[in-house]
Amino acid sequence: MAFASDRSAGNSQSSLFLRDSARNATSAGWVVAYTDGGSRGNPGPSGYGVVIQDDDGAVLAELSEFIGMRTNNVAEYSGMLAALEYALAHGHPRLRIVSDSELMVKQMRGQYRVQSPELRPLFEQAKRLAGKLEAFQIEHVLRGKNRKADELANLAMDRGMRRKSENKSATASATSVVTPSTTAAPPVRPLRGIVKEGKISLLEGSIPEGTIVVVMPEKALGERALRPDGK
Repeated sequence: MAFASDRSAGNSQSSLFLRDSARNATSAGWVVAYTDGGSRGNPGPSGYGVVIQDDDGAVLAELSEFIGMRTNNVAEYSGMLAALEYALAHGHPRLRIVSDSELMVKQMRGQYRVQSPELRPLFEQAKRLAGKLEAFQIEHVLRGKNRKADELANLAMDRGMRRKSENKSATASATSVVTPSTTAAPPVRPLRGIVKEGKISLLEGSIPEGTIVVVMPEKALGERALRPDGK
């Protein structure tokens, strides 16, 4: 892997990464990854987008992924990590990252210290992956020159927010209890009768033939059963 020293005032940290001015005269064998990450809320729904091109400018891959509730800087690092992983997995030994995140670029070059405990493990992982390449470069560009990656990052956030909304709707439907409307049954009014020779003769009203009935002594019903209104 090619190395270059990159020091800033008050910062003696050496960079493991090439400066823009230290690029090889030939671009043969290089792939360029335009990366971007975004967050709607910071932290909020986040995603990254990556466009990877060969040294002739042909698009090799477009990566876009929703990463959940994260900060904007975490999303930026996630996009760079995705590009590094792609280069290693597909046998591209030379990778140039192009990003509109000045913070990430200067941290990777050693110009800024990584003080955030949230970014530190991502920074360390990026260094490990970059160390497996033959050569690695990273440069900063304005957002206007990174539009496609920005579009992919926003598409990732759109997908993630849509899935979240759909999951909420599905959960609400699954947990909701539908209570069918019912009509209150009319109160049961006992009919009075008298037993003679094992048979019951009704003193009032009538019961359809074949109806199964429950018979109990009048005393067991109590006074409530004797009231005409059933109350």
